[in-house]
Amino acid sequence: MAENEGLASQMAICSHLADVEPVTADSADSCPECVAAGDTWVHLRECQSCGHIGCCDSSANKHATAHYEATGHPLVRSYEPGEGWWWCYEDGVAFEVEGMGPVRPL
Repeated sequence: MAENEGLASQMAICSHLADVEPVTADSADSCPECVAAGDTWVHLRECQSCGHIGCCDSSANKHATAHYEATGHPLVRSYEPGEGWWWCYEDGVAFEVEGMGPVRPL
């Protein structure tokens, strides 16, 4: 498969993948907003636009989604050990990314 065909296939899954650049997480192991509020979380998500770590929608505060709503940053990935899936808020799709290589829908 030609390189452009691979990119076209990825874009069909999520129209925002071409915009992804490496990010640095703003927390190693916690949701900073939950910590500041003295609250807990269920799972963590990392914004793929800026590296913000926020708690998932199963958490009471849903800080990852609140970050998307405040910033418009469309992509998050699971920040849980052993998980490789991403979510695009705008396209409403979940998918896995293997080292920014092959992308496959979930």
